[in-house]
Amino acid sequence: MTPRLYISAALKAGAAAPLSQAQAHYLKNVLRRSEGDALLLFNGRDGEFACDIVELKKKAGLVAVKVQTRKHETGPDLTLCFAPVKRGPLEMIIQKAAEIGVTKFLPVITERTTAPKINCERLEAIAIEATEQCGRLDVPTVAAPVKIARMLDDWPTERRLAFCDEAGDDEGAEWGGREGRAAPALETLKTADSKADKWAVLTGPEGGFSPSERKCIRAKAFVTPITLGPRILRADTAAIAALVLWQAALGDWRRS
Repeated sequence: MTPRLYISAALKAGAAAPLSQAQAHYLKNVLRRSEGDALLLFNGRDGEFACDIVELKKKAGLVAVKVQTRKHETGPDLTLCFAPVKRGPLEMIIQKAAEIGVTKFLPVITERTTAPKINCERLEAIAIEATEQCGRLDVPTVAAPVKIARMLDDWPTERRLAFCDEAGDDEGAEWGGREGRAAPALETLKTADSKADKWAVLTGPEGGFSPSERKCIRAKAFVTPITLGPRILRADTAAIAALVLWQAALGDWRRS
C-alpha cells in the first residue's frame, strides 16, 4: 500500500514538498521506504497528490510532487462537543470520530468532568493520523476547552445541537418535548430540520450532566435531545455511537 501523509505546505504538480523529521524517520525506518518510492500527500486544501520520494535524511525529507489524484473535498459540517475523559478513552474518541467524519472537536468542561486538562497538540496529531489512514482530504481541528455555560451562551444558533441526554429516560416522563424523555436518536435525527446543514453532537462525562446543566441545555431552541438506547454507555462509546447515528440519518454515509 502506498503511504499517505499530511503536510501543511502547499502542493502543486511539478513542485517539491518538504517532509518533517518525524515523517522522514517513519518512512525510512518504520515503513522501510527509500528514494524513488511512491507516496501520497494531502494538505487539507489542495487535494491529494501522487509523489516520489527524493531524499530521506536524518532531520528532514523531500518529495517530488507529480500529479493530483483527487481534488479537495469536505464532508458534512459536524462538530463533536465532548467532556474530556481519561487519556486512553479520549484518544479513542478523537481517532474514531475523525474516521467517522467530524470536522471540529470542542472539549467542554462540565460540573462532573474528571479530566479537564488536555493536550490539544496531541489530540490534533491523533486526528491527523486518523485522516491519513481513512482517506479523508479535509483535516479536523481541535479547539481549546470551554466551560459548558460559555459554550451555550456563545453558540451560533444556525448550528443544530444533538444533545445526548442519558438522563432523559426518567420513569414516568412523556416522550418528546423539551422537558420530557428524549426520543431515540436515529428516529429523531431522521425527522430533524433537513434545512440545517451545520450540526454538532454533545456528549457528557462519565458521571453524566448535572440536573442544572441538563435543564439549561434543553432550554435552548437550537438543541435536539436524543437518547442512545436502554443501556448505560461509557462516555467514549456514547460519542462514537451518537456520531454513527448522525451520519446514518443526516450525513454523507447516506450517499456512500
